[in-house]
Amino acid sequence: MEDEIASLGAVIGAVWAGGKSMTATSGPGFSLMQENLGYACMTETPCVIVNVQRSGPSTGQATKAAQGDVLQARWGTHGDHEMIALSPHSVQETFDIMIDAFNLSEKYRNPVIILLDGEIGHIREKIVFPDPDSIEVIPRNIAAGNADPFGGERIPPMIEFGMNQQVHVTGSTHKPDGMRDVSTMEVHDTLIRRIYDKIDSGREDIIKYEEHFTDDFDYLIISYGATARPTMGAVLSLREQGIKIGFLRYITIWPFANRITKSLCARAKKVFVPEMNLGQLSREIQRFTDKEVVSISKIGGVCHTIAEIEEAVVSNI
Repeated sequence: MEDEIASLGAVIGAVWAGGKSMTATSGPGFSLMQENLGYACMTETPCVIVNVQRSGPSTGQATKAAQGDVLQARWGTHGDHEMIALSPHSVQETFDIMIDAFNLSEKYRNPVIILLDGEIGHIREKIVFPDPDSIEVIPRNIAAGNADPFGGERIPPMIEFGMNQQVHVTGSTHKPDGMRDVSTMEVHDTLIRRIYDKIDSGREDIIKYEEHFTDDFDYLIISYGATARPTMGAVLSLREQGIKIGFLRYITIWPFANRITKSLCARAKKVFVPEMNLGQLSREIQRFTDKEVVSISKIGGVCHTIAEIEEAVVSNI
């Protein structure tokens, strides 16, 4: 397409025509997609957007790695809504998570964001393709008869174009049958609360994470994406030195893993968060703990080293 605005528009149109669709971009392109991302949330269009994060703002370091779009993935488009965003830390996990992303998009009838970063986007690694028969593929929930495509139940079935049924797909506030009603408070309240609740109520089903050494720890380190790789190296080195540190790796970024975050942070003396930005997710973590959260920030297009993370922890305990 001519730009990222049109790209996501084409993806949305393809979905309503019966396809499973995705698009990929980096930072500035993701910014351009925000209006249509909001439209996809409002029209409950299942699709996948891959954002290979790069340094910014603006053109920034065009080919360098960053994790600066974490908050944009959640709050980039306007209005009240929830979002699903996943963050792989390897090539293999990227492949596996892509399957999860399409399944989640269909199950919750919502766009799903893959928050890659430039490190994972450029890396070359072995990948094992599973037997196709072993892959779970969640089919689209298609309406039977004249079911309302935008209400009636928490996640309503879809009516695709070409099904010989009328369907009105609008980004304006609409009633369960899809017809616009932008003036009735109750219509807007019912619609937006349902769109929000379908993700929020499925939080424990959606959220994935990994725990390491959390059965015995004094300090906790939390990371995600490419930064999780040197973080694991630092954790292994620190434990060899007798520093008992646990590791929580977020795979799902949004909706936020508040339950496990609360639980583990409550047991830690101090929490460390390495990320390739100036502390975006560390701010979210601070909402769920009264312990000190130390942001180990790094920007400039280069991922953390094991030694840098290790030094930051040792100097702050």
